[in-house]
Amino acid sequence: MANLASTYWNQGRWDDAEKLEVQVMVTRKTKLGENHPDTLISMHNLALTLQSQARHEEAFALMEESFKLREHVLGEEHPNT
Repeated sequence: MANLASTYWNQGRWDDAEKLEVQVMVTRKTKLGENHPDTLISMHNLALTLQSQARHEEAFALMEESFKLREHVLGEEHPNT
């Protein structure tokens, strides 16, 4: 599902990508937990899609949340932070 969302994103199909990315993020939160690295990746991907839709305030808020969680979970020096 995440790969299909990425394909939509690459095609500029922002609405389709967003719908799937929300679904991926919610599923990962439920199955893996809110702090799992894969959940944080899906959160960041959704933020990038929101940014591509010129929804900058929403995107920034989600990116900031993702960053803070990555910093907490992975540490300040981790490359994914």
